Amino acid sequence: MSTPAQSAEAASGYRAGRTLPLRVELVRQLKRRRTLVMGGILAALPFVLAVAFAIGGEPGGRNDRVTLMDAATASGANFAAVNLFVSAGFLLVIPVALFCGDTVASEANWSSLRYLLAAPVPRARLLWSKLVVGLGLSLAAMVLLPSVALAVGTAAYGWEPLRIPTGGALDAGTAVRRLVVVVAYLFVSQLVTAGLAFWLSTRTDAPLGAVGGAVGLTVVGNVLDAVTALGGWRDFLPAHWQFAWVDALQPRPEWSGMIQGTAVSVTCALVLFALAFRGFAQKDVVS
Repeated sequence: MSTPAQSAEAASGYRAGRTLPLRVELVRQLKRRRTLVMGGILAALPFVLAVAFAIGGEPGGRNDRVTLMDAATASGANFAAVNLFVSAGFLLVIPVALFCGDTVASEANWSSLRYLLAAPVPRARLLWSKLVVGLGLSLAAMVLLPSVALAVGTAAYGWEPLRIPTGGALDAGTAVRRLVVVVAYLFVSQLVTAGLAFWLSTRTDAPLGAVGGAVGLTVVGNVLDAVTALGGWRDFLPAHWQFAWVDALQPRPEWSGMIQGTAVSVTCALVLFALAFRGFAQKDVVS
């Protein structure tokens, strides 16, 4: 049994900022099966597409007009861009929703959340650690896909310039730098999904509900963006700007769409993150 003096000494040495270090949370999340499975799926996609192109033959243009998909086998950079194009609308949404939604809710589902808070880990520190790790893993997923695609594409189609659908080409070095910009923008555009998933994770004890809810709401946003009757109101939908990154793959990149998309995404995400922290601070944790 500890004496009052020992308890006072332990209390005086307590530092809230040292509880639940990021490296501890990161190792915990990396060891989880869903992290390994999602990483495997993203790494396998470029190989699947390469096999599909090998079986199906060279993509053909339509009406003498070259699209991004038609030029997929022109170079490794083109192949990487196509992988991002086919994944941006849905596939890349899933790891973001998974890594940010299956965080607090999973701890509640395992009945370990209250023990973490009793450690004691301050609630804000707990959320901060989980949010940073969740966003870090989301970014890693978005970097993994084009990196593997670029390696596979280069091995299959060569280190050639990136053919631009509107005409012209970017040398391989410039193309890689532009792809870095594309990945950065895709990450920012997915912050809304991350915010939705994280907020829902603090509101429910069911990880699947948080992940599925975030994916579902993202799909709803995509559907609303397709409703042209909304007119200018669509400019306030994050989904409206999700493919603005295509403007970066031009001889002279156009930034206006990406700037507007970044403003909308960051604003919505900050509101959702604030709601998550505020709601969790007042939540009665019983699991």
